[in-house]
Amino acid sequence: MGTKRREKALAKSIQAGLLRDPDQFKKSVWGSILAFFTLHRIKLLRHEMHLFAKLRQEIWQFNEDEYHSSFRTTSGQPPLKMMGDLGYSGSVSNDNQTGLKRSLSVDNVVQTFITTTDGRFVIKSLPRHFEYTFFQSDLLGPYYEFMQTHPDSVLVWITDYILSPYVTLGTLCGCTPAHHIIMENILCGQADDPNSDKWETYDLKPIDYFYPERDLVPEPLVSEDTINKLADVFNDKLHLYRQDSQSFLRAVEADTKFLQDANVVDYSLFLVRIPASSRPPTLGRKSPWREGILSADGKWKYRGVILDFFWAKHKLHAQAMSGAVQTFNVVGRKGPMSVTTTADEYRSNFLKMVREMVEVH
Repeated sequence: MGTKRREKALAKSIQAGLLRDPDQFKKSVWGSILAFFTLHRIKLLRHEMHLFAKLRQEIWQFNEDEYHSSFRTTSGQPPLKMMGDLGYSGSVSNDNQTGLKRSLSVDNVVQTFITTTDGRFVIKSLPRHFEYTFFQSDLLGPYYEFMQTHPDSVLVWITDYILSPYVTLGTLCGCTPAHHIIMENILCGQADDPNSDKWETYDLKPIDYFYPERDLVPEPLVSEDTINKLADVFNDKLHLYRQDSQSFLRAVEADTKFLQDANVVDYSLFLVRIPASSRPPTLGRKSPWREGILSADGKWKYRGVILDFFWAKHKLHAQAMSGAVQTFNVVGRKGPMSVTTTADEYRSNFLKMVREMVEVH
């Protein structure tokens, strides 16, 4: 019961934060005192609301009324759904297959994933200090500028960012995350598709690296299903016509160059393979790899986005983690790791992985 209360409280906090106008919020001493003793139902506000509105309206061409309707309560139904496993990077649903998704990592930080009831958007927490400070201070501005000039980017569309303006007991003890990104759900339309059970998802990273979630955590603590999701293997090819393959590779090359310049490592390609007969809806601008590229053999449609680009090598915690794992590798001889490599080397291996997946027709 305690877990469900926490989940419901966090979902309500996120909903209120997305519908609250931050321009009308004024921070006060009394508000800070009251907020400090909050464990679960914390106050959240949208960060850089006008910047994200420009991204949604001018670049991605979202209908704002439809966007906000995804977060409003209708017919007594909550807009945010406690969900089972989506297959997103490093994530595991809880024991009863409902509720907040949680990921197990080398530093024991829990991430949460929630989806909107209509399946259009996913809310992901950024619980690590080095992740959300990097996103806020270093990446957000360049991400906005990059999206303006690369509307067909394969980088996942981040549509909002909410955070807590106050320090609370819940955030200090780690039971309630205070920073959340809202992003498109590349699985949009699956729930209503008669072929939904035939959709396939792959979370892909260069497989030669050593992954702490898979290789450091004692085996009894992590299920085989969880281990498999940490670094999937796509045992097939992306069968693409030349024009589609060239535009896809150009987009991935530009995206990963942007991430390399930002000193980012450990991102992944989230690939969805859908039966060719399916006609799932899409959000916003007609972007090929969001609508679904038809395979050259006529069997599948492919969707894909690049996810999890929040680990920057120059951030202090990332450097400390790299040093810790490098020390471990001296003893354990586990080999190179995605978070200890350089940004240019990771990009090189990531591009090699993607190119080897593509078969041109």
